[in-house]
Amino acid sequence: MTASILTVDDSASVRMAIRIALSGAGYRVTEASDGADGLNKARGERFDMVVTDLNMPNMDGLTMIREMRRLPNQAGVPIIFVTTESDDGIKAQAKAAGATGWLVKPFQSEQIVRVARKVLGR
Repeated sequence: MTASILTVDDSASVRMAIRIALSGAGYRVTEASDGADGLNKARGERFDMVVTDLNMPNMDGLTMIREMRRLPNQAGVPIIFVTTESDDGIKAQAKAAGATGWLVKPFQSEQIVRVARKVLGR
């Protein structure tokens, strides 16, 4: 069974790069344009992994993670931050909110695939 990954980023080019990398590795990718959109999609479908940006309009990644962690259908789903932020304080906030891991932009497509394989075990 193919793993389903939700990618949340306000940049269409970043979403496209993540989609190309992950779908090329055999994953099914659903895209959301900001945290509010991502949360709405997470309410309607269980994902095997979520990849999200931090700084987005309407709802940032930290708020989305906090809200997503309250959804019974997303319990235990790994959430990976992909962001330009490298501040340890932000990382601590992300971990406290429920983030599983962190990947700093810019990244290589092989890195996101490697993270997905490690986190999903497939």
